[in-house]
Amino acid sequence: MSVTTVYETVESNREQLYDLAQELWENPELGLHEYESAETLAETLQDEGFDVEMDIGGMPTAFVATYGNGEPTVGILGEYDALPGLSQEVTAERSPIEEGGAGHGCGHNLFGVAALGGAVAVKRAIESGELEGTIRYYGCPAEETLVGKTYMARAGVFDDLDAALTWHPGDLSTPWAGSSNALNSLEFTFEGESAHAGGSPESGRSALDAVQLMNNGVEFMREHITDNSRMHYAITNGGDAPNVVPAESSVWYFVRAPTRTEVERNTDWLRDIAEGAALMTQTEVSERFLSGCYPYLANDTVTDVIWETMQDVGPIEYDDEDYELARDLVETVSESNRDAELETLPDDLREEVEPHALYPEPIESFNKEEIGGGSTEVGDVSYITPTGQFRAATWPVGTPGHSWQVVAANGDFGQKGAIFAAKVLAGSTYELMTNSQLLEKAKDEFTEATNGEPYETPLPPEAKPPFDMTADD
Repeated sequence: MSVTTVYETVESNREQLYDLAQELWENPELGLHEYESAETLAETLQDEGFDVEMDIGGMPTAFVATYGNGEPTVGILGEYDALPGLSQEVTAERSPIEEGGAGHGCGHNLFGVAALGGAVAVKRAIESGELEGTIRYYGCPAEETLVGKTYMARAGVFDDLDAALTWHPGDLSTPWAGSSNALNSLEFTFEGESAHAGGSPESGRSALDAVQLMNNGVEFMREHITDNSRMHYAITNGGDAPNVVPAESSVWYFVRAPTRTEVERNTDWLRDIAEGAALMTQTEVSERFLSGCYPYLANDTVTDVIWETMQDVGPIEYDDEDYELARDLVETVSESNRDAELETLPDDLREEVEPHALYPEPIESFNKEEIGGGSTEVGDVSYITPTGQFRAATWPVGTPGHSWQVVAANGDFGQKGAIFAAKVLAGSTYELMTNSQLLEKAKDEFTEATNGEPYETPLPPEAKPPFDMTADD
């Protein structure tokens, strides 16, 4: 019995995984509207023999696919939502396939497929009798708006896992041992009175004025919150015409901080500012809680298994054509943007990787003590079960995520990085399933890190998946 079995299964499915990744790349869908993507992945798993349950947590594009019986139960998380406005051909110049259309600028066409590849390899090892236990694939929608896993967690679908594994595309292959920011996502809507802005402004009460005052209040608030807290906003409804006093206006906020406690404290202050803006403008304000998530809690035991497996799998097998396209894409990234991406690396690592357009070798984790500025609802899963994740190099070194260059890479050579990721997921799961001591160690570490406290959803009971916050392409 050897872990090479699952590596060989992934390799034997390489062309199928390429085809699936390409199919998702060619049909990008925004969060909570990934109908074709979810169906493609779910049907593939069903054909493989998994039992599939759709419509998890009130989201038609969320699903759970299960194979096997008994313990241990290990989950692999997959994502497949795209980003707006990033449609792009596979070429080293800005060339949208559809002007204004969506694109996979974060590599989720690779993400969900690699997770599937890993889950299928483990399933076949269980089927052959080489492994005992249960493998789960979690189809997680709407990661880009930090919705999917939080609503799935509220539905309880992660509760019986012994461990969870996931990955994310990136420009380097490395375990993720650091943390992330907790988050609340809220929309505030102000209701006023419409009027002719030139003829009878005294009859109106501007909801847009309220939004602007709220945003100004938040700018003053920033001086008095911790440096690593974040507040971002976008006006989602600012009125229709300058000669009409806006009777309704809305603003969407992300509130981030390293802990849930601090996020909640800053959110309470944000609510006070909204009420103050309403008082100043004689308008009414209402709030809609869209989503929230925990900071990521890396489980060192599971992360160590991932790192050992990454070394075992070895470098990604990129060829000369891949390096050529990567070099061409790097040439289109401004020097300042590439520098901003690379300056987050330790000096010795930056010196090593900066000259390369692609860096296929796995790198030991370098961010254990860091709290990233972003957020992920993998954090919620990590407060339910021991969780580990990693990045795999699917786009050029120093290229910013959420860019057209990333879309081009993920429609081409990035698929090879997804094969690497599938092998790492399969191999890591294999090690956890065959080593009960590792799982017990991971669970003990998890209990200590959480103080044995059960997970509590950040979602209020009335919160529902915000289908209207992304448009269906």
